[in-house]
Order: sequence, then C-alpha cells, then structure tokens
Amino acid sequence: MLKGIHPLLNADVLHALRAMGHGDDLIICDTNFPADSVARQTRLGSLLRIDNTTAAEVAEAVLSVYPLDTFVDDAAARMEVVGNPNEVLPVQLEVQKVVDAAEGKSWPMIGVERYAFYERAKQAYAVIQTGERRFYGCFAFRKGVIPPDSE
Repeated sequence: MLKGIHPLLNADVLHALRAMGHGDDLIICDTNFPADSVARQTRLGSLLRIDNTTAAEVAEAVLSVYPLDTFVDDAAARMEVVGNPNEVLPVQLEVQKVVDAAEGKSWPMIGVERYAFYERAKQAYAVIQTGERRFYGCFAFRKGVIPPDSE
C-alpha cells in the first residue's frame, strides 16, 4: 500500500497511467468487452485488470490520479446502447457522477456507437477490464495535463 494512492491501483495500472501522455486514451471496460483481443492491439499491448470491482469504482480510482483532457470534447466517453443511443443506463450514470466529482464540475460524457468504441479502444494506450457485469459498462478517458505549480 502507498499513502495517497487509491488501493485499487495496482503496480501494472500505475505504471501504465504514469507512462501515458497528453492525448492518450484509457479504456475502462466491463467483463463482456473483448478486452484481451482489443488490448493486444493497444500501445501497451496487454490487458490490465482490476477484478471484483464495478466500473464506477475503477473510474474513481483512476480519476484520483489521472487528469482528463480539457482541450477536446470527447475526453470522457461511454459506449452507446445499441438501438437506443440516447439511453443512459444506471452503470453509466454512476460513472458520470464519478467523472463530475473528479473534475469538480459537470462534465458530460459523449456517447460512442458500439463498433466505433471498439475502434477507439484499439487505438488506446491501454485497456483496464473490471469486474463490472452490467451491460455497457465501457468508458474511454483521454489523458490531459497537469499544469505547473504557481510561481
């Protein structure tokens, strides 16, 4: 355990988050997502796991150390429900609350069509698979920057 680091953030995840740069995407996905095959196509090239957790728990842990990109409109995204792209499911509402809390303001996630989400995931830096069993518990977060300390 480390002081000030969320206990869900294991060494592999921390290494990946630290290695990522501005504009890199991170995917947090549910147990039904084709995580292993997609992760093999990412920059990291292997799947990261935080088992026995919900998507919201993992998002909270990640966003405790990971800044979102303020230069783009799609820094926080959710996979759209097939056939009903405007529907926002409970798992997505939970993660939306986590995003808003982490950023200290309302930060609406955009919806991304299922197959477009898969393509975005393949271009991501890394994929973290959670223990989330609810459908559509899949999210993309684009890394932002940490400004210099005030002088």
